[in-house]
Amino acid sequence: MKAGIFFTGSGPILILTSYESLMNPDFVEKLSTKGIKKFIAFEVSEAMLKEKYGQHLDIVMGDLYQTDDLRVLDYDGHHVFYNFNLKELGDPIFYDS
Repeated sequence: MKAGIFFTGSGPILILTSYESLMNPDFVEKLSTKGIKKFIAFEVSEAMLKEKYGQHLDIVMGDLYQTDDLRVLDYDGHHVFYNFNLKELGDPIFYDS
């Protein structure tokens, strides 16, 4: 599992995926079909997700109504932005279709 904070035109969202990379062409295409055609992303470790989201992470991972290749863990941009220290996130990933 990979997770990333994606800064988009409408604000940050936290996405989980089963793809090996946040830049996998198939994953980027799925984002595009959801309207995300341009983003800045930061990969987030599983340990950090468990620390910050706890049981909510387990619930989202167990949700049978979502596909494994793209799950939104948190779409509240304000919450995502203030829940993480930007210095802990590492290097950004830029994508501009």
